[in-house]
Amino acid sequence: MKYPVSSSLRHKGKALELDPTRELVTLLGINGEPMGNLSWDFVIDQILAYRKPMASREARNEPRVTLTFRIKYITPDGQQFESRAGGIGGGGLFIESLSPLPVDTLLALEFTLPESPSEWLPAKGLVAWVCPKADQYTFSPGMGVRFTEIDPEVRNRVLEVVKKSLQTVGQAA
Repeated sequence: MKYPVSSSLRHKGKALELDPTRELVTLLGINGEPMGNLSWDFVIDQILAYRKPMASREARNEPRVTLTFRIKYITPDGQQFESRAGGIGGGGLFIESLSPLPVDTLLALEFTLPESPSEWLPAKGLVAWVCPKADQYTFSPGMGVRFTEIDPEVRNRVLEVVKKSLQTVGQAA
């Protein structure tokens, strides 16, 4: 299959030829002469190399740390879940789940913090993004939840945990 280059001013008149059998992309010159080719593996690697990490695609305004702690959550229709959270910040947390809920699902949350694992802290949140399977930025499938309601005292405790964790990481470096 040949695809003419028409909107790129620098390369107008050239064409890309895709060979699905050999998994190659070939650049053809203005007169149709082959100018070079790349394997699909190379093209895919280049795309992934320049892909922005998950953190930069999100609208996160506060630092987040990777911590493991317990979480319970309830959907608006009353479904109850208990899981592990894999990260937290002042603006939200990440819930590990093999079946993440859809974006914009409202949740009633209760979570523990590492320094007091028997104390359940309440909050409300909204599923902001979903990672259906582990990828290079997230080690577990799950969902990022943005806090929509959190008591200022609970939020301050979360921020203190984040601050302590960041200081510990800074001292280790």
